[in-house]
Amino acid sequence: MLNKIIKYFLENRLITVILLLLLIGWGIIVSPFEWKTDVLPNDPVPVDAIPNLGENQQIVFTKWMGKSPQDIEDQITYPLTTSLLGIPGVKTIRSSSMFGFSSIYVIFEDDVDFYWSRTRILEKLNSLPQDLLPEGVQPSLGPDATALGQIYWYTLEGRDKDGNPTGGWNLDELRSIQDYYVKYSLSSAKGVSEVASIGGYVKEYQIDVKPAAMKSYDVSLMDIMKSVKNSNLDVGARTMEINRAEYLVRGLGYIENLEDLRNTVVKSYNHTPVRLQDLANITYGPAPRRGLLDKGGAEAVGGVVVARHGANPMQVIENVKAKIKELEGGLPTKELDDGTISQIEIVPFYDRTELIQETIGTLEEALSLEILITIIVVLIMVLNLRASVLISGVLPIAVLMSFIAMKYMDVTANIVALSGIAIAIGTMVDMAIILVENIIRHLDRASPDESKLKVIYEGTTEVASAVVTAVLTTIISFIPVFTMQGAEGKLFIPLAYTKTFALIAAILVSIIIIPTLAYIFFSIKVHAKRIKRTIQGVILAGGIFIAIQYVVWAGVVIALFGAVNLAATYFKEEHKKYFTWINNVLAVLTVAYILAKEWLPLSPEKTLFTNLFFVILIIAALLGFFTIVIRNYSKILNWSLRNKSKFLTIPGFILILGFVIWLGFNSIFGFIATGFDAAGINLKTTKVWSSLSHKFPGIGKEFMPALDEGSFLLMPTSMPHSGIEENKKIVQHLDKAVSSIPEVKSVVGKAGRVESALDPAPLSMFENIINYKNEYKTDEDGHRIRFKVDDEGNFVRDSSGELIPDRYGKHYRQWRDHIETPDDIWDEIVKVARYPGVTSAPKLQPIETRLVMLQSGMRAPMGVKVSGPDLETLESFSMKLEDQLKKVPGIKKSSVFADRVVGKPYIELDLDRKKLARYGLSVNQVQKYIEVAVGGMKLTTTVEGRERYPVRVRYPRELRDDPEALEEILIPTGKGQQIPLKEVVEVKYKRGPQAIKSENTFLISYVIFDKKEGSAEVDVVNDAQRYLDNKIESGELNIPKGVSYTFTGNYENQVRAEKRLSFVVPLVMVIIFLLLYLQFKSAPTTLMVFSGIAIAFAGGFIMIWLYGENWFMDFSILGTNIRELFQMKTVNLSIAVWVGFIALFGIATDNGVVMAAYLKQTFERRKPENVQEIRESVVEAGKMRIRPTLMTTATTLLALLPILSSSGRGADVMIPMAIPTFGGMSIQVITLFVVPILFSQWKERKFKNA
Repeated sequence: MLNKIIKYFLENRLITVILLLLLIGWGIIVSPFEWKTDVLPNDPVPVDAIPNLGENQQIVFTKWMGKSPQDIEDQITYPLTTSLLGIPGVKTIRSSSMFGFSSIYVIFEDDVDFYWSRTRILEKLNSLPQDLLPEGVQPSLGPDATALGQIYWYTLEGRDKDGNPTGGWNLDELRSIQDYYVKYSLSSAKGVSEVASIGGYVKEYQIDVKPAAMKSYDVSLMDIMKSVKNSNLDVGARTMEINRAEYLVRGLGYIENLEDLRNTVVKSYNHTPVRLQDLANITYGPAPRRGLLDKGGAEAVGGVVVARHGANPMQVIENVKAKIKELEGGLPTKELDDGTISQIEIVPFYDRTELIQETIGTLEEALSLEILITIIVVLIMVLNLRASVLISGVLPIAVLMSFIAMKYMDVTANIVALSGIAIAIGTMVDMAIILVENIIRHLDRASPDESKLKVIYEGTTEVASAVVTAVLTTIISFIPVFTMQGAEGKLFIPLAYTKTFALIAAILVSIIIIPTLAYIFFSIKVHAKRIKRTIQGVILAGGIFIAIQYVVWAGVVIALFGAVNLAATYFKEEHKKYFTWINNVLAVLTVAYILAKEWLPLSPEKTLFTNLFFVILIIAALLGFFTIVIRNYSKILNWSLRNKSKFLTIPGFILILGFVIWLGFNSIFGFIATGFDAAGINLKTTKVWSSLSHKFPGIGKEFMPALDEGSFLLMPTSMPHSGIEENKKIVQHLDKAVSSIPEVKSVVGKAGRVESALDPAPLSMFENIINYKNEYKTDEDGHRIRFKVDDEGNFVRDSSGELIPDRYGKHYRQWRDHIETPDDIWDEIVKVARYPGVTSAPKLQPIETRLVMLQSGMRAPMGVKVSGPDLETLESFSMKLEDQLKKVPGIKKSSVFADRVVGKPYIELDLDRKKLARYGLSVNQVQKYIEVAVGGMKLTTTVEGRERYPVRVRYPRELRDDPEALEEILIPTGKGQQIPLKEVVEVKYKRGPQAIKSENTFLISYVIFDKKEGSAEVDVVNDAQRYLDNKIESGELNIPKGVSYTFTGNYENQVRAEKRLSFVVPLVMVIIFLLLYLQFKSAPTTLMVFSGIAIAFAGGFIMIWLYGENWFMDFSILGTNIRELFQMKTVNLSIAVWVGFIALFGIATDNGVVMAAYLKQTFERRKPENVQEIRESVVEAGKMRIRPTLMTTATTLLALLPILSSSGRGADVMIPMAIPTFGGMSIQVITLFVVPILFSQWKERKFKNA
């Protein structure tokens, strides 16, 4: 079947070419890189920075203004939670009861449809018993989004025509513009779930009553409340027909201004109307608020745009920006006192577009560099320009085909998904190398009169079966990734899809398109010298024209190619091989120049020549070593066949070392020490044993390395008793302090919550979004920009002080010399962010934090969840845990913080019912006065066009802000007298909860912490668990009755994934074994192929260990330290690393499969009859495979170097996946000897036994 497909497309070349062009065009249309073409439409794959790892959750949000957290918990949160627990598919319900509102997070199983879960919740809310909740309280379903959907934050600012800030706008004015103009306009953008406001003040009408005036006019508070409510009313009468024209009759009575309120009649006193202005001061004022926004030390007003669940974030942001552009001209303007015209502008301070574009740009650059490296490797090792174009052409075509599959399989393009394509490079190239190399070998052997079509067909079919089998094993090896669940599944299943798409695409390209292109490429020959000279002369002239008019270096290269080939036409045939060499060298240097120019491995501060020299050096070193291996392969293999035992000690040692590094010396050899212990000898105390145990403790474990988002989220907290003015002072101090750091681009701080169900933050929680500058100035796609320099290398600026772009200039570094990584910027932030009464904060980033909070409910990657019977017990035990966790070696002491559950100061007015009865008062009457006196009561809402403002009645500030004055408030009794409040209430001061958290109705609190630099998450949690267990066992830590605790955070994902992989990976290995067995029909041969996997596996762990050793690669080349260049540091065993190992298995299997296939074919052809002939057959088969195998190895290793040295967005995720592959492929050379040796050993034993 496979041969028929190859033959069909090879014979029908027009169909193949049309199919190729169709796939290329289609791939460009759906490409996530947004390649703009004037001919083709643009319908890109959905794009985001990282996958959505958040839980499948819905939010039930309920307001009950003015009520304490305890009231909210008892009367709203608890009854609602118990009702919602019965909904099908619910996994967990987390809740938070805070001042004035309840937030309930209903978390469903991952396989439950998002919108189906919303309908189930709405059904439940609509069927609640009438008396379940307090009167007038109505729960609502939150937006169809999660906090991860917060993709665009902005402020409203007054600016002049040149874009300079002008000020001149009050906070209430800005908030009104945001609430009633900007918010609604942006909400209409496609894909937007909600736009929430933050900062400034909501304007309200405030009626401050005068108790003395009320007493003199004999007016009660109820009279005022009733009159205000009755004064804000429009009515519709009927229609009236006058002269056959119909008129609508309206009675206008809505409050429109302060005068309307002032002239409201409350009652008549001695036949004189008593107006509201006689009884109260009526003004505009700010409504109570539970959140504020600060920018650069000044209060600001802004909003956050939340993308709908499942929407394409990139497209949503573009829609929002288009809507903002529509709004620009219509936003309000104001003439300031100095005559400046100030217009409101929407100024973003967090825009995920930049992160998305830079992340995708990193992948685009990596793929481009991989293609360039492939061309260089093939050119050098095959010395055939046409072959290099054929092989490297597989990559872009297969990548474009992958984009098509992603588009129609709904796989979002993000850093992890696209990394699947990047790490598939070795296997994709391997197929093309094997096919093309075999085709060339057959063409070289063929006679001149033999059909080229037949030769290419035979060359392709000879290895096609082995190639397809090898790739199928790689695809099957990724089954474990498809079985992942939870956050790890959401993170890496898209990667498994994209790698599978890429490999399938590479198979199709290799067996369908490559043979046809090979036929076309290798058939192009021009025999007439005159035509040859004309063509080369045109190329020479074209190159000169391009050099003069456009790009100098490109024109020079083209001209040189034309000149060399033109000169070749004047020489005899035997001399033309030298011109072929010149062409190849010129091509290699050209591609190396482009590679160095794009990659700049030694940093942009080094000259282009220096970077080019380094690129040539590493390519020459690696390919030079492989060339030596190729030339001496027969000698080495012959020696190894004669000394099998000696040679096999090398892979044996590698295997043992790999497993010792992975599991630890004690885990592997602990049984030896146990045996000696039985004999009374303690090996573990010896110097050698202790040294090896310390050197090889095992690799630490963590879930995932953090993605560099280009911004930090500073999230400290103040003490629970801090008021809004104190918190405003703190957040402004933090913003000013952080803004002083030169590497920081902007800082905007938030205290409290946004007006959204997605943000239940208390007033004491701060979120400072810190955007820092890129190390080098970049464009919007994250590509570094060059700027003009003078003869001395200094940057030239224009008249306005701006740098001048120049493609022949230098890159501009924006960081100070001692700032080398984003971690150094964070250290600077920590230094300046210290403030009395403010807790420290773990290092967080906006997206990372949203994910952590969605998954665990806390604001740190690690923590302890404490469950208890009451709040006081919870806090007491949490504080004890805080003290103990600070002593755990791997935990950063300053990061440990327990929730202050009952730290909020309360003033409780306890009503004495006996005294109330004595004065004839009801609880409701007194409570009304308390409610108005302290917080003010919202009586009604004005209707002013599209704007709505509350009307609030309250006591004067001097009475409501002083507890002692509060006791003197007069309460009218039923007998007409007025008594002070203290006569019927007792004022108590106590501590209470700021917020009450629960999970599945059980009260909980959190103790958060962070690991020290270099420690692994799972190891830190395990150490902390052991430490606490020891303290509990010794009696130093007592767990109160009804209290329990569990560790929670990212590490749970790693533990769960490891547990699943430990079962699935061996199962998949068995499946691969069976697949290989079907190919070779021999269990020994299949085991030999598997030996390559084991050695590569060990090589990956050795490389991980070497990365953490300070001596490894600790030297400099051309002034650049190699460890710093490749960012070598301790690497923990994360899911990303395991995915890298799984990718390595595929490449290692490929080479083993093809090597075994050649051995099998050679033995079937030669039929050796003695040991000597067996060894000769093995050497012959090995020599046939050595070049393409080392080409694959060289391509894979060199292609991974740009990834390993990358510092762009997304590199944090790609590097851990690349390290195991690089390590395994570095030892791949040994596999080229191990498989033949084992095959020879097997055949020799069979021969001897016979």
